[in-house]
Amino acid sequence: MKNKERTFMILGIMGFLANGDNYAAAPLLLNISKDLNLTISSAAMSVTAYMLAFGFFTLLFGPLSDRFGKVKIINIAALGTSIFSILGAFTFNLPSLIFFRAMNGAFGAGIFPVTIALIGESYDVDHRQKAIGKLLGLMFLGAASASAIGGAIAYAGSWRLVYFLYGLGELVLSIIIFKVLERDTPVVKKLNIFSAYKSALTNYRFMRIVTLILLVGFTVLGSFTYSGKLIQEITGFNVLIVGLILSAFGIGTVFGGRIAPKLRKKLGYKFLLSAGAIGSVSLFLLSSSKNVLVLVISLLFFGISFICLQSTLLLVVQEKLSKMKGTAMSMASFNLFVGGAIGTSVNGIVIKSYGVTRIFSNASYIILGIGILSCIFVAKFEMRKKESFYKIEK
Repeated sequence: MKNKERTFMILGIMGFLANGDNYAAAPLLLNISKDLNLTISSAAMSVTAYMLAFGFFTLLFGPLSDRFGKVKIINIAALGTSIFSILGAFTFNLPSLIFFRAMNGAFGAGIFPVTIALIGESYDVDHRQKAIGKLLGLMFLGAASASAIGGAIAYAGSWRLVYFLYGLGELVLSIIIFKVLERDTPVVKKLNIFSAYKSALTNYRFMRIVTLILLVGFTVLGSFTYSGKLIQEITGFNVLIVGLILSAFGIGTVFGGRIAPKLRKKLGYKFLLSAGAIGSVSLFLLSSSKNVLVLVISLLFFGISFICLQSTLLLVVQEKLSKMKGTAMSMASFNLFVGGAIGTSVNGIVIKSYGVTRIFSNASYIILGIGILSCIFVAKFEMRKKESFYKIEK
């Protein structure tokens, strides 16, 4: 693809806005619940609705992108998510909030996995993890900086203005994508969704990796939804300051995306184990510390841990189905966001019974397990890849 850097920048900004559109909810749940006269767990149902819709619709957009071209699908999705984000600003009760956010998630499903698949096709294997890591970093910087941006806008105006402005930004980007980006060539001649997923679902080793991604979604996305509540409860700060603190997570994802390829090369199989351990310590400190500086540093390293795990797992997923990257990324995104939706729902029950800190202490154990299993599965994958290479050489 020509003008890779320009394509990367436009899609990176789109991912920044679209992911921020979702994660702006973290510091806004308190305001939304008060404005609509809801409990925190009821308001969080809008996050669950977004993630579930995202997860299920991503299964449709992946094969569509392989059949009709990734840029075309991203463009349609960007336009759709911008419209429903703007409509979200006019929410008047819980059902309308859930509907608008679910539709937003449904169209958002055509942005994240398809963009990562497009970037994966645009770079060779030596540069792919760095490109995917940088892209994920931008997306999740959008997620965590949305906490600061959303918090500032909500503090100065209203939570409704947050969704409206994000939607407006996405609308502008959808026009730029239509006007500027070069259309890619479809990789399959016929659309057969069941056939596309049959090869994925019957690939045991592929499914083993995407199941780990589901656990990443459960642990990371399912806990981050309540991070604003955690920080507010510990510090008593207003939504603006809480948002600024949460942006440390996004900074961590950007930094982690840049250093992940170098660390993986240096540490080898221990890389994923180290990422899981760092995430575990970070989440434990979030659940136990009252010190603001410690909370900021913990969020920073939580972001680094997440992006190191996720970018590596996505790299393996793309190599497992190298000729159907759109479908592969759909499966990965489905598991990430359905895992996040399940985590958000389960943690809604946990917060009622045990309090918000229990969410993060539980997550600290799970992410360590993810690091251990990822280390084992990816090591086996790379060993088999080397064995295949040597057989070809002989």
